Amino acid sequence: MAGVRRTRNWILGAAMAGVLGGAGLVGVSMMRDSGGSTRPLAGTFSEAGVRAQAQAAPRQGAQAQAPAAQKTPSPAAVRAARVKALDAALKKYAASAPEFSVAVLDRRTGQRYSYRGTEKYETASVVKVQVLACLLLKAQDARRDLTATELSLAKRMIRLSDNDATTSLFSKLGRASGVGACNKRLGLTETKVNSAWGLTRTTVNDQVKLLAELTDTSGPLDAGSRKLAYTLMSTVDDSQDWGVPAVARSTEKFTVKNGWLARSTENYRWIINSVGRVTGPGTDVSIAVLSHDNATMSGGITTVQKVAKLTRQHLKY
Repeated sequence: MAGVRRTRNWILGAAMAGVLGGAGLVGVSMMRDSGGSTRPLAGTFSEAGVRAQAQAAPRQGAQAQAPAAQKTPSPAAVRAARVKALDAALKKYAASAPEFSVAVLDRRTGQRYSYRGTEKYETASVVKVQVLACLLLKAQDARRDLTATELSLAKRMIRLSDNDATTSLFSKLGRASGVGACNKRLGLTETKVNSAWGLTRTTVNDQVKLLAELTDTSGPLDAGSRKLAYTLMSTVDDSQDWGVPAVARSTEKFTVKNGWLARSTENYRWIINSVGRVTGPGTDVSIAVLSHDNATMSGGITTVQKVAKLTRQHLKY
């Protein structure tokens, strides 16, 4: 009987071992199922079957991986690409156009751009913005507002580009020496004032610097002076709102002062210049375009507007 009990116990032990071994095998198969199912695999577990499951898992995992995200270009790289594209576009246009220069200052980002930025051009009437800034500084120094006469002359000078009004104010400021001294306060290092004010020579770099001083809250012009300059330059006569305003969208505002002169020393070909600012939702840029050797005034206007538009197209402001 003892032998019979030992035999029965051995059989029961073997059976239990078989059950536990099966559970262990099911557990191993579940762990290797990359599909994430928690259901036991059906059917008989063979060595070949387990090996097939193990080989399938890496392939399924690879298929489940998402593609690697593309690296986003840095802001510096985006800016460099835009500048390169604009340089190329302006160079291409310059091959068939009269000589021009352009500069752009984005006040939101502080970024500046210039093409032939240090080339000097005669200002024609854009010098009137300098005269206005110096007139406002002179009144500030005396801690007073503009007199009624000064204000009347300033309005005619900017809104109508009146030459007699400009000559009167230019003389009041001390002519070339007086305006030249004022330019130092405005940071205009590349501008040489001429006693014949329209022949003052300047660069687009200096012109956007001057435009910046008309808006800079930490600059030499106080709030009242900045407001008056904006008011006058945003209300020029309709016949003179060409140039920089050509890039403004319907939701944006602009300021502008243009200059035009048929130059006797250049076979009466035209100097055509435009300086101003465009503001609106997400936009605050100052632009200066200077040109000469234009065959006609209308042709020169087309040139400066084309150049201004190219800067917006490529710099994306």
